[in-house]
Amino acid sequence: MTGPPGERTARRRYITLCALLWLPPGLGLATMVLLFSERGMSLAAIAGLFAAHSLTVAALELPTGGLSDVLGRRPVLAAAGVLTVVAFTLIGVGTTAWLLTAGMVLMGAARALASGTAEAWYVDTVQVCSGPDAELRTGLARGGTASSAALAAGLLLGGALPWLLGLGPDLGARLSEATSGAVLPLSVPLLLGAAVRIVLVAYVLAALREPPRPPATPRSVLRGVPVTVLEGLRLGGRDAVVRRILLGAAAAGSALAAIELLVPGRTAALTGATGSGAMVYAALSCAGFICSGVGSHLAPLTARVAGSGERAVLISLAAGAGGLLLLGVTASSAHPAATTLAVFGFGLVHLGLGAAAPNENDLLHRRVAGAHRATALSVQSLAQQLVGALTGLVVAGLRPGPVPWLLTSAVLLSGALLWRRRGDDRAVRVPGV
Repeated sequence: MTGPPGERTARRRYITLCALLWLPPGLGLATMVLLFSERGMSLAAIAGLFAAHSLTVAALELPTGGLSDVLGRRPVLAAAGVLTVVAFTLIGVGTTAWLLTAGMVLMGAARALASGTAEAWYVDTVQVCSGPDAELRTGLARGGTASSAALAAGLLLGGALPWLLGLGPDLGARLSEATSGAVLPLSVPLLLGAAVRIVLVAYVLAALREPPRPPATPRSVLRGVPVTVLEGLRLGGRDAVVRRILLGAAAAGSALAAIELLVPGRTAALTGATGSGAMVYAALSCAGFICSGVGSHLAPLTARVAGSGERAVLISLAAGAGGLLLLGVTASSAHPAATTLAVFGFGLVHLGLGAAAPNENDLLHRRVAGAHRATALSVQSLAQQLVGALTGLVVAGLRPGPVPWLLTSAVLLSGALLWRRRGDDRAVRVPGV
């Protein structure tokens, strides 16, 4: 690695933090939709559970981003870890709609607390070591690669565990019988994710050191958070580049929501069983997140080849839209050639989104002051979550087939076309930059 020793240490800790943050969601993502189905939930009900998660994140994004900016990164990350432990446990063992809803809401609250907080810690720390002009894109890209690798590993392990528990003496059936159906084989990855989150909390408390900030009191938090939230709401209106970043995040949220909702059922239909469908989906998603990690790792090179971060975002999002188009045109066919094209399209979506994110965030951090950094990232995540929730509800109401994929492809392509022009240097910058 390059850079001063303090910067290298911060980069290593950020990479570790990203891996610990995203391994549990990977474990849960492999089986969550299928677990809900086993609990008797319809596709519409499952979409409602994911909407409850997304809307909770949306409601809390700005307040928790402001809390991170005022109170500090470390306590907020630790709180997010504790909430996730409770949420994953409820989802893993819950057998009623209200328990599953409570778990999804708590998971959304934890997601809001963690959203952008680790990245804000990294950028704060690097800029303290190397100044406001410190090189950020490489660290952000490697953090994105670590996140994708953790998601891929989690998906592979999470998809394999229910299948492995069904082999030989069928430990999964025994586990289900011993717990009166509270713990199914599909629950085990979520419970393992809760254990990993305990490790995350310990790492945050032991390893993360923050740059000095004014001491926080209950009064300063109560007064500072609303002011910071208001500043966050003004970001997109005052800076054209920030506005494009937010709209691009919204388009990416639409693409991800369609994939998360539609692909598990598509793989289960191809294999004819939920257990094997979970395994195939896990393997496919693992490959997808590997593509995302490769895209993130190549983000600095993409920017150099394209000539600017803005053009790199345009190319990357357009590639993702092309991948969704391939998923759409193959949605009604089970022919091996169509399946191969669909798998290629799936990987292309993740490659494009992975390459876009570090370049977007490098642009964002250079236009936002440190005092509002977590809030700006929360606004970005808010845009993604809101549009993702809306897309999930729309997609669930459409007939399965090409239409949902073509619709989301058009949305992502629209987000790409926003970057046809370079950022306006005359745009109003956020104070403090």
